[in-house]
Amino acid sequence: MLSPALRQLLEHTYGIRLSGEKPLAGGDIHSVYRLQLSDGRFWVLKTSARPMAAAMFRTEAQGLALLGASGAIRTPKVLGQGSMPDGQAYLLLDYIAPGYPNRLFWENFGRALASLHGNTSARFGFAHDNFIGPLPQSNTRHDTWAAFYAEERLWPQLLLACENGYFSKTEEQQLDRLCQQLSWRCPEEPPALTHGDLWRGNCLCDLAGQPVLIDPAAAFTHREMDLAMSRLFGGFEPAFYAAYAEAWPLEPGFEARLGIYQLYYLLVHVNLFGGGYVEQVRAVLRG
Repeated sequence: MLSPALRQLLEHTYGIRLSGEKPLAGGDIHSVYRLQLSDGRFWVLKTSARPMAAAMFRTEAQGLALLGASGAIRTPKVLGQGSMPDGQAYLLLDYIAPGYPNRLFWENFGRALASLHGNTSARFGFAHDNFIGPLPQSNTRHDTWAAFYAEERLWPQLLLACENGYFSKTEEQQLDRLCQQLSWRCPEEPPALTHGDLWRGNCLCDLAGQPVLIDPAAAFTHREMDLAMSRLFGGFEPAFYAAYAEAWPLEPGFEARLGIYQLYYLLVHVNLFGGGYVEQVRAVLRG
C-alpha cells in the first residue's frame, strides 16, 4: 500500500487524484504499483527507500528516454521522478497494457533490435554511469571495445566477486589473459546503442502486439552483448534471432564468443546471488 504521504505528494505534484493502486509483479528491487487515476488513466509507480534509489530511477528514466527517442522500439513514457523528504524515491511511467504476441511479434522484435543497434556514438560508453540491477555500472568512455569491456564491465565485477570471497588470484589471472585476447576474439564494430539487460523479463508485448522494452542498463557497447544476454536464461524465440540476422548479419563465429559476452552478466549474478553462477564463470574463464 502507498503511504498517505507519498499519495499526497503525487496528487499535489502532478495535479491528479488517485482512485486505487495494485501491486505489480517483477518488483525484485523496488516496489511497483499500477496506479488508477480518477479520470480512468493508469500509471506505473516504482518506489524504493534504498540509498541509491534516486540515482537508479534517474538513470533508468534517462535510459528509457534514450531508447524511446531512437524510434526503433517502444518504451514506457517517463512521467516524473523525485524523492520524499524521508529519502524514499519514486519513478512514474506510462502504463503499458499487456497484449498477446501475434505470429509476427518475434520477427518484429528482432528487426527492431537491429534498428536500435544501428544508433551509434563516437566512443564506447555513455554520458553517465548507471546500474545493472542494483549494482553500479561504469560507463567511462573508451575508443575501443576491448578497453571498455575489460575496464568498465569485467574487472569491476570480478574484483567485487573476489572481495565477496567467490574467486581468487587464479580467476584474476584467467581474466587478465582473456582481456588481452578481446581485441581479436570480438569483431571490430562501431559502438551500438544497447538495452544492456535484455532478457524476457525486460520485454513486454503491448495491445498492438508490438514489443516494448523496460528496465534498461543502456550504453553504447557491442551489439552482440544484447544478443548474448538474451540467450542466457532460456533465450527468445528462433524467429527473433532469424529476423535480427536478416536485418543485420553477425560476423562469423558468434557461438564461439558467446561466453565472452555472457561473462559480464554471469559475474553480475555471482555478486547478486552467488550459487551456481560461480561455476559458470569459472567455465568461461577456463574457456
